[in-house]
Amino acid sequence: NREGDLLFTVAKDPIVNVWYSVNGERLGTYMGHTGAVWCVDADWDTKHVLTGSADNSCRLWDCETGKQLALLKTNSAVRTCGFDFGGNIIMFSTDKQMGYQCFVSFFDLRDPSQIDNNEPYMKIPCNDSKITSAVWGPLGECIIAGHESGELNQYSAKVRGHMGPEPTRMILFFFLRWSFSRPGWSAVAPSRLTLFDSTTLEHQKTFRTERPVNSAALSPNYDHVVLGGGQEAMDVTTTSTRIGKFEARFFHLAFEEEFGRVKGHFGPINSVAFHPDGKSYSSGGEDGYVRIHYFDPQYFEFEFEA
Repeated sequence: NREGDLLFTVAKDPIVNVWYSVNGERLGTYMGHTGAVWCVDADWDTKHVLTGSADNSCRLWDCETGKQLALLKTNSAVRTCGFDFGGNIIMFSTDKQMGYQCFVSFFDLRDPSQIDNNEPYMKIPCNDSKITSAVWGPLGECIIAGHESGELNQYSAKVRGHMGPEPTRMILFFFLRWSFSRPGWSAVAPSRLTLFDSTTLEHQKTFRTERPVNSAALSPNYDHVVLGGGQEAMDVTTTSTRIGKFEARFFHLAFEEEFGRVKGHFGPINSVAFHPDGKSYSSGGEDGYVRIHYFDPQYFEFEFEA
C-alpha cells in the first residue's frame, strides 16, 4: 500500500492475504472468491481493497474488517483491476474466453446504483485480443493497457456528463505494437523490458536479459530497476535453480546495465515491487513464496560507474 506497512498478495488459489511488511506476519484474509485470484489493489488511504478472480467476479472489500462491500459479476475471468488515485473510480478488465470478448469496465463508487445494478458508466470492448495488464495513467484520466497480442494502448476514462467535456465515444489515444505492459510505465517481453513515457507512450529505455521477464519495478529513490522472471513454469521441474535463472536482477535506469542479482526463489518470479521508502523490495514466485528483501547499507552507498 502507499504507506508500505501492508503487503497484499494473491495467487492461484481463492484466498487474498494481507501481511505486515515489517515482519511478514499475516494480518488477515479476504474470503469469498471461488477461483484463482489474478489481481489486487488497495486505494490511496488503504480503506478499501479490490480483487479480480477467475471465478468471473470483481469484489470490493473493507480493508480493516475484511467484509465484502460489493460483488460485480462478469461473463469471464477478471484479469486486471485498480483504483484511480482518488479512490472513487475503479476499473477492471475481463478475459476473452468462452465466447465472450474482452471488456474494460469503469464504475464510480460514489454512485451506488452502478454497483447495485452492475452497470458501469463506461464499458470498452477489446475485440482483437485480451488485456493482460492495465494500470491508471497520469491524473487518472486514462488507463494504459497491454494486450496479449503485444499492443500497448491508452483508453480514456472520461465520458461527457460524468467527468468532463470529452465526447461520449471511447477514445484510443495511441496504438503501438510492443509487448505486455506492466504497471505504470513498462512493457515486458521475453528477454527484455521496455520503458515508456506514461503520457506520450514514447520509447525511453530497453533492458535486455537472456531469460523471460515477467515483472519489473522502479525504485522510488534511485535510478534503479528490478526485474523478475525466469524459465517458463512448465519447464521448472526439469531445471535446477542455477540454470532456471530465477534471480531478481537490478539494472541502472539511465545506463541500462545490470549491477546486481538476488537469489532466493526456486521458480519463476511473477511479481516484484519496491517498498515506498526504497529500502526493501518484495517478490512473489511460482514456487508459492513471497519474499521481502531488505537492502544492505552497501546498496545505499553504491555509485554506478559508467
